[in-house]
Amino acid sequence: MRTTTLSLAATATLATPAAAAGIDVTVDIPQLKVAEYHRPYVAMWIEPVGQPAAHTIAVWYDDDMKANEGTKWLRDMRTWWRKSGRTMTFPAAGISGATRAPGPQKISFTAGKGGLPNLAPGQYVLFVEAAREVGGREVVQLPFSWPAKPGQSVRAAGSTELGQVVATFKP
Repeated sequence: MRTTTLSLAATATLATPAAAAGIDVTVDIPQLKVAEYHRPYVAMWIEPVGQPAAHTIAVWYDDDMKANEGTKWLRDMRTWWRKSGRTMTFPAAGISGATRAPGPQKISFTAGKGGLPNLAPGQYVLFVEAAREVGGREVVQLPFSWPAKPGQSVRAAGSTELGQVVATFKP
């Protein structure tokens, strides 16, 4: 009878999964000096360059209202709504979440899990749209290549409803 013994180091190597590819997105939600402030609804989606297909990866809205009433204002994010929002059912597993407070808000996506699909190699655009009750609406675009290079990041800044938006890629 033959037995194989693995060293402790080899066992640890086998048990540790490789880091998965993904995207970390930081969205700065500005605190606006207005008489009636409402947290913005925010949608994030990815589109292949030159193709109309949109894949929603996150939607922040008033998800705790009775009878799911918070969904009626999702259409205020007009660009996202026309591209994919109106065909969705809410709450959407893995992508729905509550609105966020002013300040930097970070969300991480892992390819093939939650809202981020396994992307084919190519050129894409990450869109972030925000709309606020008794406020405005704004969309920023962050073009990127997939698979990502180590340390690759892209940034864009809104002017009213969104501050700095940064996407950092994990190859």
